Amino acid sequence: MKKFTLFITLIFLSSTITEAQEKLVINTAKSELRWFGEYSFYFGGHHGTISILEGYFIKTEDVITGGEFIIDMNSITCLDIEDEEGNASLVDHLKNEDFFEVENFPTAKLVITNVEYHDSTNMKVDANLTIKGVTLPISFQAEVDYAKQQMITKFKIDRQRWGVDYNSKLRDGAIADGIGFEVTLSL
Repeated sequence: MKKFTLFITLIFLSSTITEAQEKLVINTAKSELRWFGEYSFYFGGHHGTISILEGYFIKTEDVITGGEFIIDMNSITCLDIEDEEGNASLVDHLKNEDFFEVENFPTAKLVITNVEYHDSTNMKVDANLTIKGVTLPISFQAEVDYAKQQMITKFKIDRQRWGVDYNSKLRDGAIADGIGFEVTLSL
């Protein structure tokens, strides 16, 4: 009986060791989230950055298997309007109820729910994205650079699905529903 108990204990310990997870906290100062909004009927639009408040990856057996990231919606900037007044006007508009309503929803969140590796550095990521209190699933391709300790991705979402439903009345100035993101997460 002692040998059987020892055998079961060893199996339990070995399975616990092989499934060990590590939490890798990202360096928010080295990480970057850029956004891109475009017009519907002609080339052009606006772009800027949003700060990541905090986040981490979950690493299991030397690969990324999960993570969670909190985005500071109050940190939205616009990088393409040089006129200070025009820039402030656009940023204020992005923060109001027409867009992200940051007074009521100061953060957004992305939680990685599944990762499927195509090879050692390229993967498909499934995640839940929460904006304005609405959580919906998204998927995107990402690449990990283990030497630089970075994950890089770019993807688009349909802002309407999250209630970011401002619609310009001008056909030629209409805002596209897609918002693009380029993200670099660094350790």
